[in-house]
Amino acid sequence: MEDAAIINLWKDYSRKLDESLSLNRKNTEDIIHMKVKSMLNSMQPLKVFAIVVGILWVCFVDSLIIGLFHAASIFFLASAIIQVLLTKLAIGIYLYQLILIQQVDISQPVLATQNKLARLQSTTLWVTRILFLQLPVWTTFFWTKNMFTGESIAFNTLPVTVTLLFTLAAIWLFANIRYENRHTKWFKLMFDGKEWTPVMKSMELLDEMKEYK
Repeated sequence: MEDAAIINLWKDYSRKLDESLSLNRKNTEDIIHMKVKSMLNSMQPLKVFAIVVGILWVCFVDSLIIGLFHAASIFFLASAIIQVLLTKLAIGIYLYQLILIQQVDISQPVLATQNKLARLQSTTLWVTRILFLQLPVWTTFFWTKNMFTGESIAFNTLPVTVTLLFTLAAIWLFANIRYENRHTKWFKLMFDGKEWTPVMKSMELLDEMKEYK
């Protein structure tokens, strides 16, 4: 009888221990999910601000293009059109990111949340690459045809050189802003903020939760 009683006590203790561990695991998962949601929500104000400023800027530039279409130089129009198209594309990506953040649900499986985080990570890199492509057009909007005729060619070597350097910088950044370079100093300097850090920390938390499980 004593052996049976000890066995029953052991089974009862083992059951309560399993229940306690299961409860602790569930509480840990809930806390991690809430932290992830909180960090992602912290990204929203900056994205909303970027969208509002972007829309105002697009409206301004579009009005300039329409109003000066028959008077402005081809260089100004081409620069403005390229810049505003890239800005519109960036606004679209920011809107998509806001939708992704809203879709993150703490009750969802970890894999579903990780998938959304991966898309946030990827689109953050893409929007940055796209915005840097604007660099050259900020140096060409004031160009005129007269810059490339007669004695003006030598005088305008400097602005052309600046445009070339900006173009090379834009191409280099577009090619090198990749997840594989996240450990480099220039990448960390560029992405240390609300656009990137919350996503990376959220992914790390979910990875830790998977290991814990």
